[in-house]
Amino acid sequence: MHANPLETPGTGGGAFEGGAAAAVASIPSRAIEVSIVIPCRDEAGIIGACVRDALAALARCGYAGEVIVSDNGSSDGSTAEAAEAGATVVRQPIRGYGAACLRGFEAARGEQIVIVDGDGTYDLSVLHRFVEPLRAGYDVVLGTRRNGEIEPGAMRGRHRHILEPLLTHLLRRHAHLPVSDVRCGIRALSRGALEELRLGATGMEFASEMLVECARAGLATVEVPVSFRPRADRLPRRSIGDSWRVARYLLLLSPMRLFVIPGLALLLSGLGLELLLLPGPVRLWGFNMDYHFMFVGSATALLGLQVVLLGVYANTYALVQNAGPYDSWALRFHRIYSLERGALVGGGLFVAGLLVNGYILVGWVAAGAGMLFAVRPAIVALTLMVLGAEIVFASFFLSLLRGSEFGRA
Repeated sequence: MHANPLETPGTGGGAFEGGAAAAVASIPSRAIEVSIVIPCRDEAGIIGACVRDALAALARCGYAGEVIVSDNGSSDGSTAEAAEAGATVVRQPIRGYGAACLRGFEAARGEQIVIVDGDGTYDLSVLHRFVEPLRAGYDVVLGTRRNGEIEPGAMRGRHRHILEPLLTHLLRRHAHLPVSDVRCGIRALSRGALEELRLGATGMEFASEMLVECARAGLATVEVPVSFRPRADRLPRRSIGDSWRVARYLLLLSPMRLFVIPGLALLLSGLGLELLLLPGPVRLWGFNMDYHFMFVGSATALLGLQVVLLGVYANTYALVQNAGPYDSWALRFHRIYSLERGALVGGGLFVAGLLVNGYILVGWVAAGAGMLFAVRPAIVALTLMVLGAEIVFASFFLSLLRGSEFGRA
């Protein structure tokens, strides 16, 4: 029976300062159970203390373990400092947080792997909270600062109140994984879980990729609270660029949210604006809206269809080539789609626009072929014809893209 992961196990033996490395190294006959991987780049003055804290935590909890510092191109003496403190140092020339973590995983020998940032912002005295759930059968243990503690000065306000909650919301919506902190820098996973995850991101999006992969593989995850404290140099490392990389990764995972939903909104709003103004000018909120706004509606509708088609293409490519995630509706769509059906829909819209233009032409001839002012129906006709032509050509391209995957073009 394993100890409660929120209660500190161990030998009860005070602080493990200078003797921590010796305490861990004194059990060579035992297999490595816990590997603590610390990605690092230019953390001189901090990384040594992180390594000593990690070794002390291993010794205090009685875990046979190792500390691996994955250096990501440091030029300030971080590697020498880490090695002197007792860590095994490996080097990753490819820049990026994810690349450093992946290199650390390659070097890790433990059955449980703990990842922790090398900037001293996490307290490793709670190491047991991450290892004991793995011993009890969980696959992945995630730290959460939201349900733990964020000390004053540890995180900029825009990250704490805007960017981090937004990224967590995006991941929860996509992966359906009930996490509260998508970018917490301390987490753990078992060796078996690591083999299940298809990890490859090299930047800060690596942390989000891990969570998405956990959801895909159906791994058992649990969150444990942690404290997040300011860096020793009081200089937060989070940047808007890092947040954008994470947001970009999450958006690309769902063509539905990135393309189809915005595209449909543009398409329907554009067509609605045209239909609203087709009978004549409309006064709305004190403004006169005339056929000039119909041009805006037409352009909006055409742009919307283009964006929707991009979403269909992206889903089709991911579905056929197994090149990434696709939305659930894509499979249903392709079971009923065919080139002929797509061309029929597009051709119908094109003919409808052509008939409207024919109606305008007949009226013009009947009026003596003099002055003609039929802007409103002409805009609608033009929109229908262009939409129809786009759908026809898109149907051919879509059939080329998916080939014979579904038994028909």
